[in-house]
Amino acid sequence: MQPMIDRIGGEPQLRVMVNRFYDLIESLPQGRAIMEMHLRGHGLSHVRPAQFDFLCGFLGGRRYYHEEHGHMNLREIHAHVDIRAQDAEDWLAIMSRAMTETGLPGAETAQIMSTFRRAALSLVNVAG
Repeated sequence: MQPMIDRIGGEPQLRVMVNRFYDLIESLPQGRAIMEMHLRGHGLSHVRPAQFDFLCGFLGGRRYYHEEHGHMNLREIHAHVDIRAQDAEDWLAIMSRAMTETGLPGAETAQIMSTFRRAALSLVNVAG
């Protein structure tokens, strides 16, 4: 079977989706807490390329993030920020919207979102 990245349209489609995701993060009230996390962390300038690099490898393509950072450990990547369950749910809702708005195929979107849900909820490190 083809890698997921190829099934969704390759790197060009992934880049479109990541950019739409961050456009939504920066413009929707639901994205405010996530945007503030980035501002408290490493800032906004790196998030779009880092997200693309990570997701490319995560979806079976070239592992750009691993090549640059030597790992793809989500918990380590996010250890510097507090993440609540609501933050994870907001991230998931906005990502789902970005995937839909950029035309990712439905079956692939459902499969990716299932994996994203497990990953996002595993990052919750603050109760309440």
